[in-house]
Amino acid sequence: MMNITDILENLTQINSPSGNEAEVRACVTSMIKPYCDEIYTDAMGNLIAHKKGDGTKIMLAAHMDEIGIIATDIDDNGFIRFSSVGGLNTRYLVNTRVKFSNGTVGVVGAQDEAFKDKPELDKLFIDIGAANKEEALKCVQVGDSAAFLGDMITRADTLVSKALDNRAGCAVLIDVIHNIKSSDNDLYFVFTVQEEVGLRGAKTAAFSIEPDIAIAVDVTDTGDTPDAPAMAVSLGNGTAVKVMDRSVICDADVRTKMIETAKKNNIPYQLEIMTDGGTDAGAIHLTRAGVKTGGVSIPLRYVHSPSEMANLNDIKASSKLLQKMVTETWG
Repeated sequence: MMNITDILENLTQINSPSGNEAEVRACVTSMIKPYCDEIYTDAMGNLIAHKKGDGTKIMLAAHMDEIGIIATDIDDNGFIRFSSVGGLNTRYLVNTRVKFSNGTVGVVGAQDEAFKDKPELDKLFIDIGAANKEEALKCVQVGDSAAFLGDMITRADTLVSKALDNRAGCAVLIDVIHNIKSSDNDLYFVFTVQEEVGLRGAKTAAFSIEPDIAIAVDVTDTGDTPDAPAMAVSLGNGTAVKVMDRSVICDADVRTKMIETAKKNNIPYQLEIMTDGGTDAGAIHLTRAGVKTGGVSIPLRYVHSPSEMANLNDIKASSKLLQKMVTETWG
């Protein structure tokens, strides 16, 4: 059984932007298959792992995809124009390395005026070192996608990597699957696709599963860096129990049960209200006649950048809370 740091290192080094989750899905499958009663991939590409039980049907969801770019044009000089896949912050892009699915690496460049302010995408390009369009087309085609390139770095309990959003959530689900010894509840672990472009995989998975209770596992911003917007979430202070974000107001009963479970088991936690952005919870809670939905969030600095930062203890606390939650008796 792998520890959660090793799981994260394996997951973050895979490039799987939205719509191209096959490689990360295969990696997750290899890690969890021996621990599940059944595992399958649905038509959208969601990976669904089932631990059978006769109790409450609980769905835990974490998205596999990461933000990225997609090639839209290649000019005569071999420079690649691109659009975003998910919520790119263009301030992080200039001079950043990106890697296409076939292994081609390029550097994001900018026209001179783009350096003055926050650059617009139409002022940016990818340079793969090609001499002309013909040479570039041997490596990259219009429609090819790429993601940030970068190793995972650890120092004490601090982790820095691209794609911690949301491979950290995936690692938590994998860890929960590995460590649950028994549960009377009917458990579905869903590794969703296309969250970054509209919570799409979670919507179809929840429709199919029809859970009684759902918990989305994702990352959240923090308010603990200089000049950060006021927010009661800090790195290293434990898992974050979601109250609301732009996509959902979490079910009060689910939220209360998470808080009580954390207190009972001495799991450090903090309460999260995210004023910008959303998670798979937003799609799940609106499915069919509605689903009682909560959220567990992992504090993350520098979200949607090549160097996202998390604390290992927050990730472990998130896993421990969910391990307890899925074995609880639900009324």
